[in-house]
Amino acid sequence: MKIARFSHDDTISYGIVDEDEHELVVLKADPLFAGFDPTGERVPLSAVKLLAPVIPRSKIVAVGKNYHEHAAEMGGEAPAEPLLFLKPNTSVIGPGDAIVLPPQSEQVEHEGELAVVIGRIARNVREEDAEDVIFGYTIANDVTARDLQRRDGQWTRAKGFDTFCPLGPVIETDVDFAAGTIETRVGDEVRQQGRLADLVHSVPAIVAYASSVFTLLPGDVILTGTPAGVGPLVDGDSVEVTVSGIGTLQNPVRAAVQ
Repeated sequence: MKIARFSHDDTISYGIVDEDEHELVVLKADPLFAGFDPTGERVPLSAVKLLAPVIPRSKIVAVGKNYHEHAAEMGGEAPAEPLLFLKPNTSVIGPGDAIVLPPQSEQVEHEGELAVVIGRIARNVREEDAEDVIFGYTIANDVTARDLQRRDGQWTRAKGFDTFCPLGPVIETDVDFAAGTIETRVGDEVRQQGRLADLVHSVPAIVAYASSVFTLLPGDVILTGTPAGVGPLVDGDSVEVTVSGIGTLQNPVRAAVQ
């Protein structure tokens, strides 16, 4: 099941995607907190603007170097334990919104990723129980100012700028990890290709590890790591991240207005 957050007639709503009819079944409230209660209204997908499907209430948890080949291209090996860092919720934008290149950086790069949306309060979750606290999955782009990441020696500024966490286009409640793929394109060029099955640390392992450090809250988002092939974004680019079974997250790239 695909769930969208969207704007229509100056109102922000939630809906279930009816792909056969190209429509949204409008829900009464955010299904994360109110369940799947339809209003009886349907709206065409062509008539709405899709928004970031979730705005994390407290945090975005991200995992670094979670594909072996990406760890190698960054000059190291994949860590034995998940390498966690945080992005602020102010970095979130939705499909079609512009990634803004900050004047402080001369090397901004894309990192296409599968994202996990937490559905309930989770603390010290066992791997075998991880599915019980997951609401669904979406697509993320962990945009990174690579030069600032190297300069600072830690990742907060490099990954925390406004617009540096595109999410969308929808939340999918069921993902095929055995056959699932991820691909990032910039313009017509394929930059990244990976298999979800190749994650070094699996989604259940990440949820268990993160929830042993801090409580995960409904609406928190976990970025699971990026495949090899990260590369530069410049003014005028269009970047697309596609995850099989979920869809494509597209964002233009713009220089900051000074």
